[in-house]
Amino acid sequence: MPSSQSAFENKLLRHMPAGDFDLLAPYLEPQTLPLRYSIEVSQTPVSAVFFLETGLASIVVKMPDGRDIEVGISGNDGMTGPAVILGGKQSPHDTYVQIAGHGFKITVARLHEVMEASKTLRDYLLLYVQTMVIQTASTALANGQADVPARMARWLLMVHDRIDGANILLTHEFLAVMLGVRRPWVTEILHLLEDKRLIRAKRGQITIVDRKGLVSEANGFYGVAEAEYKRLLGINLSR
Repeated sequence: MPSSQSAFENKLLRHMPAGDFDLLAPYLEPQTLPLRYSIEVSQTPVSAVFFLETGLASIVVKMPDGRDIEVGISGNDGMTGPAVILGGKQSPHDTYVQIAGHGFKITVARLHEVMEASKTLRDYLLLYVQTMVIQTASTALANGQADVPARMARWLLMVHDRIDGANILLTHEFLAVMLGVRRPWVTEILHLLEDKRLIRAKRGQITIVDRKGLVSEANGFYGVAEAEYKRLLGINLSR
């Protein structure tokens, strides 16, 4: 456990009102989050929520053809379990770790106790849920209207916002799931972004080289959700 609130990597924990953090902190349990760790299972009551310090969690839905597609991500910007904050017990979606890391978990029962004890904490977490709604809406817009290079650029920027450094550890297979495209498309688009000197890609790793270039490549589909995160929570998400 970090020695002080300011030492936490998770932005929600680090920036929440000090009194609310003091209520929450005694119930936070350190948790290692290996690749593919299952955080939520569809249609199954959520038992705990997670505040990630490192790594990344994906909210994934099943398409009619049986393939998965990502509709939301959570890293050191926030927490899992938005349905719990809204009073629901479960979600129709799966949530699992796509980039290994670590964080802290709190049981749903304890979280509800603390939220009942503090209206300011409840309101703060509800603002975060609103940022997730906006992020999901932006993802739906990108999936429906953006070409694959723009979607890839947007996704890489979103991940870059939530990790330390410029290296993203992911396989092409995982990228295909995240974007809902076939694996050959992933390889082709990565080569395209490499040719533009925006990234470097090798087996299992993508390195961000030109962030401003990626923003341009995203063609306007990146930025709205990030601006709303800052407006609602007063925290800079984008680098």
